[in-house]
Amino acid sequence: MIAVGAALAAALGGVGAGLMRAATADPPAPAATAVGSCARVPVAAPRDLRGMWLTTVNNIDFPSRPGLSEDRVKAEYRAWLDLAVAQRHNAIFVHVRPSGDAFWPSAYAPWSQWLTGRRDGRGPGWDPMAFMVAEAHARNLQFHAWFNPYRGSQPAPAGPGADLAKLPPNHPLRRHPDWAIAYPTGPAGRLYFDPGNPDARRFVEDSMLEAVGRYDVDGVHFDDFFYPYPQRGQDFPDGGSYARRARPGQSRADWRRENVDTLVREMSERIRALKPWVQFGISPFGIWRNAATDPAGSDTHGLQSYDEIYADTRRWVRERWLDYVVPQLYWTIGFDRADYAKVLPWWAKLVEGTGVRLYIGQADYRVGEKGPWRDPAELDRQLTLAARYGADGSVHFSATQVRANRLGAVTRYRDAHYQTPALPPVASRLVTAGPAAPRLMAHDSPGFDWGPGTGPAPAGWVLYRVTGGTAAVAATGRAGTPVADPAPPGAPASYCLTAVDRAGNEGAPSSAVAFTP
Repeated sequence: MIAVGAALAAALGGVGAGLMRAATADPPAPAATAVGSCARVPVAAPRDLRGMWLTTVNNIDFPSRPGLSEDRVKAEYRAWLDLAVAQRHNAIFVHVRPSGDAFWPSAYAPWSQWLTGRRDGRGPGWDPMAFMVAEAHARNLQFHAWFNPYRGSQPAPAGPGADLAKLPPNHPLRRHPDWAIAYPTGPAGRLYFDPGNPDARRFVEDSMLEAVGRYDVDGVHFDDFFYPYPQRGQDFPDGGSYARRARPGQSRADWRRENVDTLVREMSERIRALKPWVQFGISPFGIWRNAATDPAGSDTHGLQSYDEIYADTRRWVRERWLDYVVPQLYWTIGFDRADYAKVLPWWAKLVEGTGVRLYIGQADYRVGEKGPWRDPAELDRQLTLAARYGADGSVHFSATQVRANRLGAVTRYRDAHYQTPALPPVASRLVTAGPAAPRLMAHDSPGFDWGPGTGPAPAGWVLYRVTGGTAAVAATGRAGTPVADPAPPGAPASYCLTAVDRAGNEGAPSSAVAFTP
């Protein structure tokens, strides 16, 4: 025991006794508020977002290669959703605009080559986005459409690089070359939509909102790519745009941040005007600024997104332009330049009082690397810390690593933190009373018939099982899917059903229905 404790202390570095205890103690249960009683036992579904990123660029996760048949693409996607269900996730974040392209028939963007295997703009003959959203909802998974706003191409040879002539003929940057900026020079070059050009920005917004208007998505999601990360000392060559559009005396850095702020603010406003129930969230780099640069920053010594990619993530949270933020905390507990156990509290403090939900971007892809990442318990400890600091959930990068389950780390944290089904948190601006209590009727054990209560039709349901004076969530689902307990007990039980609205608000439970095996 002494040797084990010493090894663990070394792995945790200079975390301190309090944080070490927090990181190794039993994880706290996800937050839950009772919505009523079933057979005189209070019932409450845990609120905890659990998701993974499904990356399409360069076919990192999906599809497995370009140019697959419709049947093969659909089969692969269903397999990813089945993995999500097996991990007891309740959301998936799907990369639908990786580089100025689209995984839906768009009037604003060519078809993605990562789907079609071509750069001629021709479609696959079916609508992947409609299929992906419907399949996710059939499994009661939220569908967050993941967009990269500014990227216009990928580096050669996999992508067109910085050559406009190699873009699909219907690519907007070919029609508007004045919107395009190439960066960096050399083989890693690619094209960007100029963030400082108002016409380009509005077009990018319109292209993403097209998908929001057309499909029943649950969220609009950006990652950490805004202005590009610095490359080999080269500055982003937007001098002409800056000279034409910056205010007198405005520094280029402030002008760039204002450009990104405007995109974030306008997207927030336009999403809420178009479909108020659709959430808007961003997954930024995990460091806003270091405390050595700005006293409001974190106790870190790494790249600063505020200064290097002009992403003022702190402002986005404080202005409440976001419904959720998913900082990418891809470091270990005890890492000297960016300690997970120090960066996490900074983000938890930032969201306090704002109503912005805090989800943590988890680095499943790093499991097995040298050092602390060779410990299969590292992610388990990180999720424990996240829960203790009040995080509302986690998103795992990426789906391939979740499936790989290196060192058994995924199974370990799933069994410790995702033991039972959970509902995603409701966006704070959408919290309200849930639907009226539904009617539940026994049908074909362990299945049930049910009907909605008075008022608007619910969007989903939660089935509770009470055995031995203890209530648990037996299953969740969308309206229209069968209500059944997938693991009925071998002893008498009582069941109740609650209804959930489109925003995720849960109402009071039905009357109890007795079950005898």
